[in-house]
Amino acid sequence: MMQWLSSADFSVQQHDIITRRQEGTGQWFVDTPKFKWWLQGFDKTLFCLGIPGAGKTMMAAIAIDHLCRMILCDDIGVAYLFCSYKAQTDQSASSLFAALLKQLAQSRPDITAPVTHIYDEHSKRGSRPSLDEILRVLQSICLNYTTVYIVVDALDECTDREGARCRLIDKLRELQARIDVRLLFTSRFIPEITQKFQSNPILEVRAHEEDVRRFVAGQIPRLPNCIQRDEKLKQAVQNKIIEAADGMFLLARLHVDSLLDKRTKQKVLSTLEKLSKGLATLDEAYKEAIKRIDGQLAEDRSLARRALSWIICVQRLLTTKELCHALAIEPGNKTLNYDNLYDVEDVISVCAGLVTVDEESSIIRLVHYTTQEYFERVRLEWDPGAQEEIAVACLTYLSFDTFRSGSCANDEAFE
Repeated sequence: MMQWLSSADFSVQQHDIITRRQEGTGQWFVDTPKFKWWLQGFDKTLFCLGIPGAGKTMMAAIAIDHLCRMILCDDIGVAYLFCSYKAQTDQSASSLFAALLKQLAQSRPDITAPVTHIYDEHSKRGSRPSLDEILRVLQSICLNYTTVYIVVDALDECTDREGARCRLIDKLRELQARIDVRLLFTSRFIPEITQKFQSNPILEVRAHEEDVRRFVAGQIPRLPNCIQRDEKLKQAVQNKIIEAADGMFLLARLHVDSLLDKRTKQKVLSTLEKLSKGLATLDEAYKEAIKRIDGQLAEDRSLARRALSWIICVQRLLTTKELCHALAIEPGNKTLNYDNLYDVEDVISVCAGLVTVDEESSIIRLVHYTTQEYFERVRLEWDPGAQEEIAVACLTYLSFDTFRSGSCANDEAFE
């Protein structure tokens, strides 16, 4: 019944994000007076703004983790959403509210009668509940809690087609007017979003120096031996990356990755010398990553370009298995050649730190929304044949002999 209500599982994403946290990171966030006032209900809505790569999603995950650890009784509810630019087609207002309803109903099996009612009503007709129905049931479920905390990450990545983003904000506020619902949103600085929260407390999310230091220290074991064995050089790496990151975890990560192939002290020092400060260096860091990709052996360079093209161009997120199958397809194939499958670790290793895998869900994605934006600006220049290659691969796959008989008549044939 819950799967019918919503196939989204944001708890998997929460687990993937929070497990990447360096211990102690973001403690400043939950210790701020504004967060504490929101927690205690003095302010019902907290709006968290931040520049790209500042760690807003991590702070949202830290807030969720803090709530889940703090709440020890059944009459306080916690639900959350992670909006994503790659899942916009699946994140309409109806599907987002259905995901919130699913979380709050799952936490209390004793209050699921309203959900059972709409399930019985719609499942026999093969229909879906309307947004108004979902909201009515959501309100009914929320009435069983004394307080409900709702965290919405990345409002800026929520689609605004058919006014989905505005409806999400407005309907949550309507719910808040009737019930003790406390809302926390994160977003980039986008005028049409920020103006909706002018009357609410605003907490700026920024990577604190101590947090960046913890992050970089945790990355040192990944770096070449010439850094790990030289305490002075290790300290120089940490200090320079912290300075150059300028409040962005993303930039710190990209700078760390730029050192992965620097295996002499001179090359490390030369790379550190090039690091400059400021937001504009995000593009510079991406350019440097592309240089590293293009400087690899021909096969590795080709693999990186093909893998990145698939991840950039797809309309939804891919699993690691899906990507590896896509990369194994060659024009003229009549079947999938399993001897041509890549190991996903090899795919990641040639992409210069620009892709990451969510361990729990096996989703492979770009490290950040800004990575997608950067490649959309340079794609025609960097890889002009990407769309054609993907089209050929898809047509080749659809032409495999196994599909020649058409669609399957029953589940057994499909299996």
